[in-house]
Amino acid sequence: MDRIKLTKQILVAMVLGFTIGALIHGFDWSENAFVGEFLVGGIFSLGGQIFIKTLKLLVVPLVFVSLVCGASSLAGGNNMGRIGLKTVALYLMTTAIAITLALTVANIINPGLGINMAEGMTFQAKEAPPFTQVVLDIFPSNPVAAMAEGNMLQIIVFALLLGVALTRAGDAGLALKASFDRWNEVIMQLVMMLMLAAPVGVFCLMVTLGAQLGFGAIVDLLAYFLCVLLVLALHFLITYPTLIKLLVRVSPVLFYQHMAPVMAFAFSTASSGATLPVTLETVKKRIGVRNEIASFVVPVGATINMDGTAIMQGVATVFIAQAFNVDIGLTGYLMVILTATMASIGTAAVPGVGLITLALVLTQVGLPVEGIALIIGVDRLLDMTRTVVNVVGDATVSSVVARSEGQFEDEIFAAESAR
Repeated sequence: MDRIKLTKQILVAMVLGFTIGALIHGFDWSENAFVGEFLVGGIFSLGGQIFIKTLKLLVVPLVFVSLVCGASSLAGGNNMGRIGLKTVALYLMTTAIAITLALTVANIINPGLGINMAEGMTFQAKEAPPFTQVVLDIFPSNPVAAMAEGNMLQIIVFALLLGVALTRAGDAGLALKASFDRWNEVIMQLVMMLMLAAPVGVFCLMVTLGAQLGFGAIVDLLAYFLCVLLVLALHFLITYPTLIKLLVRVSPVLFYQHMAPVMAFAFSTASSGATLPVTLETVKKRIGVRNEIASFVVPVGATINMDGTAIMQGVATVFIAQAFNVDIGLTGYLMVILTATMASIGTAAVPGVGLITLALVLTQVGLPVEGIALIIGVDRLLDMTRTVVNVVGDATVSSVVARSEGQFEDEIFAAESAR
């Protein structure tokens, strides 16, 4: 597969699809039965939904099989414990940096000053579970039910336990591990097959999105929109490249070039979970992270690493506080950092879930949850952008862990750079 050609095709499909959809929205062609119902609501909507469903089809088997392979390949429980500690610590560190950066920039720009709150807001966010429930929900009572429901944290725990058990089961464990390795290869081939249909699926998604929102959705909340984009850009251009340069010891520019197909997928699907198959394949075969590390760190990151979501929550908190003329003070901001960082652990890797955890953050600092209605109009567009940050964070942390464990293959990275 020509990855450079595929990336270009996906980017063209995104721009062309959203432009067509925005024109349909701008000229009110959605009211036309043929355009609105048959094309946008029918063909394009159906095509986009099939594409997303096919991506999600691979998530549970990929996470389960890859984590079992990764955990069973690590040399003993102490080694896996050390790698797990590094992984979680790095993910929480980058999330804390992201939310701190968001609060700092938002308080400089003040995107919510002068805004009069609209009356009659009816948005109701789902109630966020208490932290104790989040911790309890990590541990599965029925692994089959966890897979059927797509509960990624429970799947991860079960896969890790099974992977460790394989290393302790002697010949039986070796035979079963070989079977999981073969399953892993088959699933990666499914990923490659799906790549071929990606431009068409992305085009359908963008037409539907453009027809729903149009260009005007960005203009209405321009200050908030640009503030979130600015912080995402700073995290993307400063935090990750610093880690890549200092700890991975490779060129951040070349690193991002290798990640281009993943970023295109993340932007179009707005789901780091749906993008996981592409992320894992790229990290192993283009970046150079060995399977033992990538199969462990990347799926964990797709579940608990939500830097982009944390940035949105930080800026949104400042924006809503200013719109309501509420000063939450230094203590409130510290609570936002802690809450948003910990909430990322229980955040599902699906579109729009950041609004649910934002409700938890707002509640913790005494801000009205109804303020979410102010930003919901542009959240889908921002969701696409912050998903790019999330998946790049997954790849960065996996590379840092791999380098620290001597599991980073410079030959693969150099070979991809020379293409």
